[in-house]
Amino acid sequence: EAQERLKYEGENGSGIAHAKDLSEEEKRIVQQLKRVDAETKAHEKAHIAAGAGLVQGGATFTYKRGPDGHMYAVGGEVSLDPSPENDPDATIQKMQQVKRAALAPSNPSGQDRSVAAQAAQTESNARIEKMRQSQEEMSEKSGNKEDSTTPDQVNPYEISSHSPIEKGLAVDLAV
Repeated sequence: EAQERLKYEGENGSGIAHAKDLSEEEKRIVQQLKRVDAETKAHEKAHIAAGAGLVQGGATFTYKRGPDGHMYAVGGEVSLDPSPENDPDATIQKMQQVKRAALAPSNPSGQDRSVAAQAAQTESNARIEKMRQSQEEMSEKSGNKEDSTTPDQVNPYEISSHSPIEKGLAVDLAV
């Protein structure tokens, strides 16, 4: 145990081992951790670049200590604001940006794809709302101010006002 502790403390007591003190297997692990660290940081950086004004804070990382005593990022997360806007056009624009941010890395994760799918659903709901508003405006311009839909004629594409999508997602989505 004392020998192992010395191996990682090195000469300066920093906990950092010198490369010459590592076995071939440990050197291989360090190289793999360096690669994962670089990929993880690039992945989250892509989210941030594409997310611009939607990013809440910066990236947060999960770290693992390598056999050389260094910490390497092995996971990461960027929080985006996925809430719909008060205007359908603004919501459509925002959800397109959320999708771009979620899918920005060259290898999007399952969570990234899930965020993009939720944004696509919110965008679709905003498009439906925009069409409904346009129909109402056309109806008002033509002088037909009453709704021609009877209670028995329910539109199967209408979104319930109780839909969590219309109310906005209650939690921040992590990308």
